[in-house]
Amino acid sequence: MVKDFISLLDFSTDEVLGLLDFADELKALQKARTPHPLLAGKSLALIFEKPSLRTRVTFQIGMFQLGGTTVLLETRLGERESVPDVARNLDRWVDGIAARTFSHAHVVELAALAKAPVVNMLTDRLHPCQILADAQALREHRGKDLSSLKLVFVGDGNNVFHSWAELAARIPLHLVLACPGAYLPDMELVEACRQQAKGRIEVTHDVEAAVRDADVVLLLTEWHEFRSLDPSALGGLVAARRIIDARNVLDPAAWRASGWTYRGLGRP
Repeated sequence: MVKDFISLLDFSTDEVLGLLDFADELKALQKARTPHPLLAGKSLALIFEKPSLRTRVTFQIGMFQLGGTTVLLETRLGERESVPDVARNLDRWVDGIAARTFSHAHVVELAALAKAPVVNMLTDRLHPCQILADAQALREHRGKDLSSLKLVFVGDGNNVFHSWAELAARIPLHLVLACPGAYLPDMELVEACRQQAKGRIEVTHDVEAAVRDADVVLLLTEWHEFRSLDPSALGGLVAARRIIDARNVLDPAAWRASGWTYRGLGRP
């Protein structure tokens, strides 16, 4: 049994689907206002190396809804306290640890040293919790079988796309990344996911080809949280903070300015 939740590749297809099914059950209980204190008396340490809105609120509220409590730690691992010291001390006091860090290596080290389970809330390499939440939303709108869907991620090859690739290695899904050539994902990770993929995983710099016949388009608008990029190069994309209809999103000037391939898409 896997102790920690660091990467979706640590889990089998059945385990990932089981997590999604269980999340559906918990959501139904919450929507019906039916108490479900499955973690009564349990405590979760939340380590944030950077400011957070959605992750912080949802993890704290989630623990509250499950009957547990949280302890908030706003600190940088390895600065005031070493990772081993943090792991040893938190093991004495809490039942679980969740970390949102800049360095993926710090979360991996924390999980290796702590006896308590460790949850990856976000690192510079992976963002598995967000992808499970996105997958849950997809299943709600498109049904539990995602094998016929073409999902296009428009952005850079970042931690979010890496976790999408890992999900595509576990459940049937046609996943496409449309990214500028200078911002590819970790292709070793992508190739490893392709070897295990239940569907297709593609990477392209041609936006028009990517969104053609897409069922779902995810537009990345919080560009390069962990890398440097001139915001002026993104044109109107930064303002488009939403999941979008592929036929209406493309602003030719914005694409050209950011180094993408663009040949123009017409409206229906």
